[in-house]
Amino acid sequence: MKAAIDKILSLSEGESIKELEHHLTSLTDDQLTALITNAALNGKASAAVIKAIFKGSLVSSSDGASRRLCVYKHCIPLCESGDLQTEVASDIIGLLMLETHTLPGSALAALASLFVDAIKVGEMGNGKSLELFPTILTALAATEAIAYGKGELSGDEYKKQLINSLCSSRWDPQCVIHLTTMFRDVPLSPEELQFLIEKILRMFHKLDLQEIPPLVYQLLLLSAKGCKKLVLQGIIEYFREQDVRQKEEQKEGESMDVEVQTIPQDQLRHVEGTTILHIVFAIRLDHELGREFLKSLKVSQGQPLCPFSIALLLSVARIQRYEEQVFEFLKGAVTKNFKDEQVQQGSKLLQDLLPPLPQCFTNDSRHCQKQCVWLGPCHTEPSTLACRLGGQVLQESFKLHEPIRGEILEQVLNRLVTKTASPVTHFIELLSNIVLSAPMILLESSSKVTETFDQLSFLPLSTVQGLLKAVQPLLKVSMALKDALILVLRKAMFSSQLDGRKSAVAGFLLLLKNFRVLGSLALSQCSQALTSSQVQADVHSRYNSAANEAFCLEILSSLRRCLGQQADVRLMLYEGFHDVLRRNSQLASSIMHTLLSQLRRYYEPEQDLLPPVKLESCITAQGDQVFLQEPLAHLFSCTVHCLLWHQSVNETTGGGAEDEDEEDEGGFQDELYTVLDSVTRRMIKSELEDFELDKSAEFSMASSVGVKNSIYAVLVMGIYEVLMEYNFITGNYSKNRFQEVLELFNCYHKLADILREKSGKGRTLASKTPRSLLSLGFVSTLLTALFRDSAQSHEESLSVLRSSGEFMRYSVSVALQKVQQLEEMGHTDGPEGQSPDKTFHYLCNITSVLMWRYTNIPSAVEDAGKKEKSQSMSLLCLEGLLRIFSTVLQQYPAKMASFLCSLDVSEEMEGEAEKANLTEKAAFYIRQFQRALFSQLTGGEEDFNSREAQLLVSILSLLSRLLEPSSQQFVQMITWTVKICKETSFEDISFSKGLLSLLFSLHVLYKSPVSVLWELCQDIHSVLGDIDQDVEVEKQSHFAIVSTKTAASTTLLVLSQVGKVLDEVDWLIAKKKDQSTSDRTTSGGATQLTGQQDPVEKAVTLQLGTLLTALNELVQTALPTGACTDTLLRELSRTYAILTTLIKYYIQVCAAHPGQLPARLEKLVKLSGSHLTPQCYCFITYVQNGEASVGANDKKKKRKEEEAVMAASAKVLRASKAIPTLIFNIEQYEKFLILLSKKSKVNLMQYMKLSTSRDFRINAATLEAALQEQQQESQQTEVSQVSEESQAPKKKRRKQ
Repeated sequence: MKAAIDKILSLSEGESIKELEHHLTSLTDDQLTALITNAALNGKASAAVIKAIFKGSLVSSSDGASRRLCVYKHCIPLCESGDLQTEVASDIIGLLMLETHTLPGSALAALASLFVDAIKVGEMGNGKSLELFPTILTALAATEAIAYGKGELSGDEYKKQLINSLCSSRWDPQCVIHLTTMFRDVPLSPEELQFLIEKILRMFHKLDLQEIPPLVYQLLLLSAKGCKKLVLQGIIEYFREQDVRQKEEQKEGESMDVEVQTIPQDQLRHVEGTTILHIVFAIRLDHELGREFLKSLKVSQGQPLCPFSIALLLSVARIQRYEEQVFEFLKGAVTKNFKDEQVQQGSKLLQDLLPPLPQCFTNDSRHCQKQCVWLGPCHTEPSTLACRLGGQVLQESFKLHEPIRGEILEQVLNRLVTKTASPVTHFIELLSNIVLSAPMILLESSSKVTETFDQLSFLPLSTVQGLLKAVQPLLKVSMALKDALILVLRKAMFSSQLDGRKSAVAGFLLLLKNFRVLGSLALSQCSQALTSSQVQADVHSRYNSAANEAFCLEILSSLRRCLGQQADVRLMLYEGFHDVLRRNSQLASSIMHTLLSQLRRYYEPEQDLLPPVKLESCITAQGDQVFLQEPLAHLFSCTVHCLLWHQSVNETTGGGAEDEDEEDEGGFQDELYTVLDSVTRRMIKSELEDFELDKSAEFSMASSVGVKNSIYAVLVMGIYEVLMEYNFITGNYSKNRFQEVLELFNCYHKLADILREKSGKGRTLASKTPRSLLSLGFVSTLLTALFRDSAQSHEESLSVLRSSGEFMRYSVSVALQKVQQLEEMGHTDGPEGQSPDKTFHYLCNITSVLMWRYTNIPSAVEDAGKKEKSQSMSLLCLEGLLRIFSTVLQQYPAKMASFLCSLDVSEEMEGEAEKANLTEKAAFYIRQFQRALFSQLTGGEEDFNSREAQLLVSILSLLSRLLEPSSQQFVQMITWTVKICKETSFEDISFSKGLLSLLFSLHVLYKSPVSVLWELCQDIHSVLGDIDQDVEVEKQSHFAIVSTKTAASTTLLVLSQVGKVLDEVDWLIAKKKDQSTSDRTTSGGATQLTGQQDPVEKAVTLQLGTLLTALNELVQTALPTGACTDTLLRELSRTYAILTTLIKYYIQVCAAHPGQLPARLEKLVKLSGSHLTPQCYCFITYVQNGEASVGANDKKKKRKEEEAVMAASAKVLRASKAIPTLIFNIEQYEKFLILLSKKSKVNLMQYMKLSTSRDFRINAATLEAALQEQQQESQQTEVSQVSEESQAPKKKRRKQ
């Protein structure tokens, strides 16, 4: 064999090709291939042998061409066998590629078929010989003609046939990557490229997971030819399916026995990460790929984002040019998802039509840790669901990914410092969660926290309080952090800015609450302790109770300096001392002595002198201005609450103070009791003149005397209230003490009446009632005693207070004030006002009392006894109940069930409360309020109390939110509401608006309200009459609540609900558009027009059809000009705009899949064209004539007043904007109807009747007549009036 090879090589080196050709001709094909195989296996001279064979095989001769073909046919499988060395195989393939262009067309066709057949049977596992295939296909495409069957094909057409055959056949999974690599070098038309990429994407599911990243890499290189969008969509869709499959297997594994997962999550995430690296690398090199990626995601917004696409987006965001676009897209996608979810939850129609929306975001973002830091803040806008999601992302990222913790902390702290003008509560909450989840990590970054401390004096007070509360657990374990904070607070105490000093007080009070002294009572609120495994600081040597005592006393000494500062600073101190005592009871002696010494400054010790307090010392003057210096009432309040709490603790612990402190404590207690009793006695004796506050006093805020008197009045009223609370609690139901309470109230009430009387006489007075200083706990106790205490031993003393109707009314009004403050601010003044649990407990008690009072003493009985100018007690209780229900729903939504359980107003609910669910509990109280409203409605118009009825409807609206829409109780509620609306004929506008609003809010959760809207429109038309005065409208009365008086307000409510229905329809059409777009991009499908209509399209058509019928009633109604006509014009414009959107959708569907239009759509077009549109033009004429007549009447009555002319002009201007908009939308609708008619081959314009009233040219005759009429107007006024009166009315024809 070696000799034969040497002979061929020697002949090749000679000059005579004839001898070489003759020798090769003497060899058979088997001998030739054996020589090539032997040379290739030995790794020597294989390329030289093949060169020699090619040299002696001239293409011009048939033998030479067949010999070349034989060499190719042998070398291709030889290189693919894997028996050759890599270098040898590469040399052979390279040599073959060089000689390919010399082969005739038939040989090229044969080789191409060889490759195709080998691929089909899976013989291309190595893929080395595939490098030759592109060269063969390129040469083949350049061939002019190739025999194909019985005829001929051009080389290019033959190549297309081969590629089609190849892509249509089955591929061995092992050769997919090699084929993808090979096709990079094959010239392909766009259609061929798309066909090929679709084939490769289908092969994803047949490959092992580990083979996906290299295939993606080759596919991305192939996408340089085109179809970038298709490639990216296919990759994302593959990983979406894998993620869904993995989750399904995980769920099945949890519900069944142990089962091996086909796709382990860790492996899937690893493969996703590698794939993302490839895609991001490709996008960096090819920005067109990045643009296509973002464009494809925006187009397919109908589909939820999967974990892979989110991680890919965040990774792409690392490229600077895409960062802003990616975050804006993600923010928009998440926000849209939440909005869509809210829209769907608020409508029964949408819930029935569409499945629940999937969550479009996940916290799994391991491939893009750094980007999560920036994504979180993008969604941390307060009061949104997206804000909550952003916080979760950052918190989970902080727990999972150590490298980005420092950056997350830095970003959060930066936003606390920089976002001073916007709410930062969500960032504070996030910081608090981070502190609790990883305290030691935060201690490693304590320098960042210390830097933030340096900015405390420049931050808003609420931010400072939240920040210090969040990092408070760290202060217990980090000496450096605590010392840095104290240094900052001490500096802030002397800040030139008032907010800085207030921040210092807030910080010191927080430290006093949390660094407990040995012997202090244990409270659950103090238990923000860290586990021993988390904390490694030297707690025993430094942070022990003995050291805490010295530390707290040092802080108290700093705080005493605040008692010489402004009133706001002192006020913070007084409001915080009680909470400090509750947390740190061993500081009682120091705090009480501080308060006592401060009280002595303003207390008049001479028992015979009146008044007992020195009000002059409480104010200060600067120039002509007077300021409050000492909030004396708050000082009394703080003293009383601290004293009472200290007394209750001593009683609870059995006087557990140490011996050396007993005498000291007894001393300050006795003195304080003496002072308070003396102040009580002398405040009762004091007349208003003693405070210079008699009826003749000035309270104007425009003068310094008035400001001073106003300050005095607020201080005195506050002291009266504090003394009332003190004497009630310490009175122990003594009749004499309760008489003192009543006398204090009478003094308070007298002063309050003077302030109220003065405030009614001018706007420059402090007309707002001062905030009550009664604590919420005391208000709860007081109301319970006044209304529910039936103990025999208490009856005599309580009868003193119960005898005063003003005092009873005052106690309920203070409760209302406290609840309003809680609703607005989330907390109340006074002790325990910052504790959510205590506040909730007091709310339950107050609600129970108010509920009992309202249900047991009806307002009709109360009002029959006496008629008073002031609001009745029942109405006060009802208003309180409304405010409380609203507050609990807002502040304590999770506790609503226990809240309702606590309202044991009757025995009927006892025993059932614990068993019943929230819907049943709410239904029980709904029935009580329904009975109350029903009694109002059945009592006749004379006994009807509009205010009470409105409050009852508002309460029913709130409680109905607690009912499950699918429950029987909800159905009963809506049935009852419909019945009341149909049978109630009271002409009270406010009540009818509230009742109809309740009806709509319920109906939308039960089913679509369009049928109700239609009936209401018929009633409005019947009540107000037709725009054509010659037409008599048939009398209809579906809802008795619609009357001449209430028709206008009902119209506005109906149109508002029409707008909401249009919003839903618009949302559904947008969803269908997104769905059809994504269907075309993924599967090439389209919405089918033939056969059964899509349920969403059917619902949209039915909704619009009923709305058009309802609006057809309204446009024929003689509505009062102004708000009603303007709103109707706007809603008509929107209706035609949405009809246009629907027609555009069907044009899009027809373009993708021609077919017959749904019959319902044709009916809808007919309804709009033949019924509504002509009436719209009549209504426009009615509106224009009506406004012109209004303007003329205004001129007749108020000719000399320009305001009337301007008002009329403003109305015309409003209508001039609305009317052209409506007409433009109608014409746009007709324009797209013409396009749809052409697309669908259905003549939809046969239903449209073009109106001639769209001619806006100036009519000269009409103008001249109007000018003459204006000139003769003054002369003919009287004559025209007489003629109008004498004119006989026209006969009316009945409206069919």
